[in-house]
Amino acid sequence: MTTETIPVPDLGGADEVEVIEICVAVGDSVQAEDSLVVLESDKASMEIPSPRAGRITAIRLAVGDKVNAGDPLVEMASLEGADAGEEQAEPPAPAAEEQAVAAEASTEAAPEPAPAPEAAGEPRVELIRVPDLGTSDEVDVIEVPLRAGDTVEEGASLVVLESDKASMDVPSPMAGTVRSIKVAEGDRVSTGSPLLELEVAAAAPAEARPESEPVESRPAPAPSPAPAAERKPSSFQDDVGPASTAGQREAAQATHLYAGPAVRKLAREMGISLEQVPGTGPKGRILKSDVQGFVQEVMAGRGVLSGSGIPAIPEVDFARFGEVDVEPMSRLHKATAANMHRSWLNVPHVTQFDEADVTELEAFRTSLRAEAEERGTRLTPLPLLLKACAAALQAHPGVNVSLTSDEQVVRKRYIHIGMAVDTPAGLVVPVIRDVNRKSLWELAEEVAELAEKARQRKLTPNDMQGGGFTLSSLGALGGQGFTPIVNAPEVAILGVSRLAVKPVWDGSEFVPRKMLPLSLSYDHKALNGGDAGRFLTHLVELLGDIRRMLL
Repeated sequence: MTTETIPVPDLGGADEVEVIEICVAVGDSVQAEDSLVVLESDKASMEIPSPRAGRITAIRLAVGDKVNAGDPLVEMASLEGADAGEEQAEPPAPAAEEQAVAAEASTEAAPEPAPAPEAAGEPRVELIRVPDLGTSDEVDVIEVPLRAGDTVEEGASLVVLESDKASMDVPSPMAGTVRSIKVAEGDRVSTGSPLLELEVAAAAPAEARPESEPVESRPAPAPSPAPAAERKPSSFQDDVGPASTAGQREAAQATHLYAGPAVRKLAREMGISLEQVPGTGPKGRILKSDVQGFVQEVMAGRGVLSGSGIPAIPEVDFARFGEVDVEPMSRLHKATAANMHRSWLNVPHVTQFDEADVTELEAFRTSLRAEAEERGTRLTPLPLLLKACAAALQAHPGVNVSLTSDEQVVRKRYIHIGMAVDTPAGLVVPVIRDVNRKSLWELAEEVAELAEKARQRKLTPNDMQGGGFTLSSLGALGGQGFTPIVNAPEVAILGVSRLAVKPVWDGSEFVPRKMLPLSLSYDHKALNGGDAGRFLTHLVELLGDIRRMLL
């Protein structure tokens, strides 16, 4: 038996290619063309097949390593009889003399492997390890559903692991009986850590020859292929032979999907179940491009995500029911729809409702009507609402923040507030900057100016950027309340509905008061209920008594 080092083959000019999966373990028997490792470059992933049959004695690299052509992959010992089998396959036809020698050798050698079926019939103990987790970090064992003596089927859950991002079941690579368990709940394990010892039943009877079969009928190179019972199923894939039935193949693919850690990570990030993604790589391997293509199909409405994501709405021919007009969406409408959909999917919305008593505020605004006419402007409730929101944001700066993708909080020292404006072309949100530093008259003039620019579609991109909070008023249209969608990356938006006169108990009698319905939607990742509740309560107090803005 000889041992040789298998190197990385020619990679077609690629350098520093990453190892994303190791498909074998020390002690595994492999056949020619079995996958040893999976490499991934910037453009594609590739499997490195074994050039010949043998047994793995050492692995010279690890997941995450960068390799080049010629670097050592594994050390492999040739199987007994493998070389002889290869040599017999190469010559065209042996001479008569060589055939006689081969016949004598087969007759003499036949009795020696006779005990092999008996040895293969004895149960063996396999040490099951943690499969490749796609990371070198340790993860927690949160559940061990088995006990020593339990019988498990192939694919049954052995333990449940949990990382910072997700939990995962570790399936059994084979059927057997649990002899001993090496981990307990609360332990921390990593790739390759021992999980349990599994006693595996004897090989299938089909592997053994009937005793009545003549010895001469056995081919001479029979020992060359590794017996099926000796081949350890890899934790990374399920070895489905060409003789497997369609049902067995489907069950095997459902249990062990053929995809590398990078692809599995991408699928988790996109919320995709790999069982739904058809693989186009070698042996049905699922590639990154397969996952990305599947997502594109779903987004285009040509595919359906079952169990994860959002099913597509079926197309309907409305002309079957009557006369219709079809016109394309405006660019502004498309942009608004895309932004709202993105915010709704990414922001965990919570909406809190309250009413502000604006009786005194409206009396104050009415008293300024003459002065507003002299200034040539119109004092609507919006400038007063903006001023109150600015004061509330100053008192509660935790609402004037944004979250970054790497989980950092951006606290803004400026107070820029966007106001939603309904135009014939669609909804736009111009931003009024430094609201806290401007007078009521300055705000009234800027509100009128921006609203007119919005209606004439003369707003610039700079006019609609930089907001830290948004105000959306439907008071002129009516309604008792609504749930506005947060204008991400902001974390809160205030909805204002129509003012109504209501009877309010003042301690001795009911008196008519002008009540303004308010709806505060907020991002629950950035704000909890207490933060949002204190902000809205303070805003209601400011609108109820504008003198508080001076405090």
